[in-house]
Amino acid sequence: MSADQSPLGKPSSYISNYTPTLLFPIARQEKRAELGLTGRLPFFGVDIWNAYEISWLNLRGKPQIAIATITVPADSPNIVESKSFKLYLNSFNQTKLTGPDALLHLLQTDLSQAVGATVHIKLIPQDAFSTQGLGELDGLLLDRLDIDVSTYSPAPELLSAAHDAAPVDETLVSHLLKSNCLVTGQPDWGSVQIQYVGPQINQENLLRYLIGFREHNEFHEQCVERIFVDIMRQCQPQKLAVYARYTRRGGLDINPWRSNFSGPAPVNIRTARQ
Repeated sequence: MSADQSPLGKPSSYISNYTPTLLFPIARQEKRAELGLTGRLPFFGVDIWNAYEISWLNLRGKPQIAIATITVPADSPNIVESKSFKLYLNSFNQTKLTGPDALLHLLQTDLSQAVGATVHIKLIPQDAFSTQGLGELDGLLLDRLDIDVSTYSPAPELLSAAHDAAPVDETLVSHLLKSNCLVTGQPDWGSVQIQYVGPQINQENLLRYLIGFREHNEFHEQCVERIFVDIMRQCQPQKLAVYARYTRRGGLDINPWRSNFSGPAPVNIRTARQ
């Protein structure tokens, strides 16, 4: 199903009893085809969703709350449109369950079916909320650079690297990533971390390129894949990982990670803006 058929930008009824059919899957391949991605993907990775507004009733009718982390593999055929995800989570609000394990089972079953692959879910109970800390993405801050900017749509031709010099191993970070929802045009704010080994990337032009998403309409996952593909094609690093932490909207934050080399998965630590 295409994004324009989703609940985005349309009046919605908030159903408060368990309704798994509210989930609206969208195939990844249409947007990947725009990037020329067919067949084997040039990356692997995950989309890390954090859901802060989860509530249900115990068998005595008392409300229960939790935070959930949902990890979706990047090679799943579908994503789930975020408003439909929120509507689905709200459908538990007046639903009686035997306990967190029952909720976990339903989430695992429904979301795996929607994305077409096995998702991993962790529930954080109320008595563990105090263990959830804050952190920031590690790396050299690109935002320190004093640059002129005139382009606010993605311009991969801005990207360049020093192919005639020795390769470097760098981690770069910017908090100036902003894109817009593919359907509604609402702003999505994020921070992005770029780890790479290869010809040194021109940092000023990389920052200009990232700022260039400011008036671009695409979902979070699609923006990160576009950044990955553009850097690979224009700068040709041997190793590359792109990780974005987007701010919360509707009680959800979405944090895509794409990489072409083995190593530890990104740490799911909430940033100050999230």
